[in-house]
Amino acid sequence: MAERKVLSKYFPPDFDPSKLERRRKPPANAGPKVQTVRLMAPFSMKCTSCGEYIYKGRKFNARKETTDEKYLQITIFRFYIRCTRCSAEITFKTDPKHMDYECERGARRNFEVWREAKLNEETEEEMLDRIEKEENERDAMKELERKTVDAKMEMAVADALDEVRLRNAQRERVGKEGEVAGVQREERDMEREREEAEMEEAARRAFQSGTGEKVKRLEEDLLLTGPEDRAKEEVPVPAPTFTRQIKKKKDFSAALGIKKKSLV
Repeated sequence: MAERKVLSKYFPPDFDPSKLERRRKPPANAGPKVQTVRLMAPFSMKCTSCGEYIYKGRKFNARKETTDEKYLQITIFRFYIRCTRCSAEITFKTDPKHMDYECERGARRNFEVWREAKLNEETEEEMLDRIEKEENERDAMKELERKTVDAKMEMAVADALDEVRLRNAQRERVGKEGEVAGVQREERDMEREREEAEMEEAARRAFQSGTGEKVKRLEEDLLLTGPEDRAKEEVPVPAPTFTRQIKKKKDFSAALGIKKKSLV
C-alpha cells in the first residue's frame, strides 16, 4: 500500500520559530553561472599533460559556465572536463562564428582536413563585410568624383569671374586713357595751330617792305642778268653722225709673253 501524502508536519515541544534565520538566495549576477551537464567530446584531442588521446564522442560529466562573451548576441559557453588518465583539467568553449568548438587549455586538438578547408572558405559574415567594404569604397569613389566635379566647376566660375573683372578693368583703363588722349590731342592741335599762325605771321612780316607794302616775287627769266648767261643758253648742239668708227685691235701676245715666228 502506497504511503499517503503528509498533510501536517510534526513540531517538537521545544521548537522556537524566533530562532529561525531567513536565508537569502545569492543574486543571479553574482558571478558566472556554473552547472553540471553530461556531454560528449566535440572533437578528438590529445592531453598536453600525459599525452592521452581522447576520441570524439567520449562522454564526460562536465561543468558548464556561462561567459560574458557574445557573438552577434549569441552567448558563448565554456566547458570543463578532466583527462581520463591523469585527471588534468581541459577547457573548451563554443565558437558560434565557425559553428564549432575552440580548445582553450589542457589539450591540443588533432588535425582535421575538413576543418582547414572549412576555415579557408569565406563565411557569410566575411562575405557581408566584403560587400559592405566594396560599397563603402564605391561610395568613396563617387564622393571623390563629385568633389572633383565641384572643384572643376568652382575653378571655371573663378576663371570666368577673373575674366569679367579683367575686361571691366581694361574698359575702365581704356576709358580713362581715351579721355586723357583726347585732351592731349586737343592740346597738340591747338599748339600746332598756334605755331602755324606764328609762322604765317613771321612770313608775312618778312615779305613786307618798310612802308608795309608786299614785295612781289620776280620771275626766274628776269632774274638771269648779263649776256654771258644768255649766250650759254643759246650754244647750238652738234648734229649726230652715223659713220662707223674702226677700232684698232690690241695685241695681247706681248703681254702674255708669246713670241710670233717670222715667216722668213
